[in-house]
Amino acid sequence: NGETIHGDVLIGADGIWSATRATMHGNDLRGDSSGASYSGYTVYAGELYYDSPDKGEVGYKVYIGPNQYFVVTDIGKGRYQWYAFLAKPVGTAESEASLKPIFEVDGCAPGNPAYLREVFEGWSHEIHDIIRATRDDEIQQRDLYDRPPSLMKPWHEGRVALLGDAIHAMMPNLGQGGCQAMEDAIVIAEELSAIARRSEVPDALARYKERRLVRSASVQGLSRFASDIIIRGFDTPAKITTEDGIKFENFGYAGIVTRMLQPILPVFFTVQFNFLYNDYRNRFAVDLAAAGGFLALGGLLLLAFSAGIFDAGVLAGLGLEGALTSAEGTGIIETIQSVAPEVDSLL
Repeated sequence: NGETIHGDVLIGADGIWSATRATMHGNDLRGDSSGASYSGYTVYAGELYYDSPDKGEVGYKVYIGPNQYFVVTDIGKGRYQWYAFLAKPVGTAESEASLKPIFEVDGCAPGNPAYLREVFEGWSHEIHDIIRATRDDEIQQRDLYDRPPSLMKPWHEGRVALLGDAIHAMMPNLGQGGCQAMEDAIVIAEELSAIARRSEVPDALARYKERRLVRSASVQGLSRFASDIIIRGFDTPAKITTEDGIKFENFGYAGIVTRMLQPILPVFFTVQFNFLYNDYRNRFAVDLAAAGGFLALGGLLLLAFSAGIFDAGVLAGLGLEGALTSAEGTGIIETIQSVAPEVDSLL
């Protein structure tokens, strides 16, 4: 509105389409030259009061299948969030609007609820139950964009710094977009509170970048990795049924591997959360213990699916090149190689 405001420091916390970032980096605000890219996924997000059948005993549920998956999380005080991730072209909110039913489907309201009920036909009744309880106006669809880790791009210039999605926008699969922004804010506050003169602000902001660069880049890359490994890699698990004779269902490569990995996934999630929530105060530039444990087990998943879905350029596609070419890259690669030397050709 033309108003001029004076201050000691400017923090650009203006999101993935940050005007502060565009000015600092000399990029367009949006478009191909903005540095942001479409992930290949759209998400339907719902939030509501819900009387869950498990009465809140399970706080986080993930339902995985071919080309889509569904997440339900208890956010407290009777409220739940759910997310339906679908592999779709960009712009389907407009291009597929005519596909949304105008009548109820199995008790699900017209519009997005009825559409998603059809999309998740044959999936768990728990998915159908929470969709059925959600009004159309409680659902938002958005295409998912992210950026590669900003290893070589500036995080600050003089007394101006970038925070959150403005500098490290990431996929929401690990639930870390807001968490990483809060970690940024804590570190900035700590560094600025330790100085006494305005002239020290640029050095304080430089220390902020040093403390946050590797951890945020790793989470960025791993968030994209989690999206792609789930959407591209996992399939309906292979199974043998005995009704009307013996039948082998979904015995393709991905179906068999998915079945084999089912017992491992709870362990993987435990290691994942340890990595995400260990050293959240960013006291160290690199937490190799937590990162090594996560990436060793993640390397096994990567290796398991490599024959079916990956090629030599996969790391660039997933955004992992940022994590692996950072200061801790050598240690990460060595960790994976110690578990599965065959993965060397992928790196």
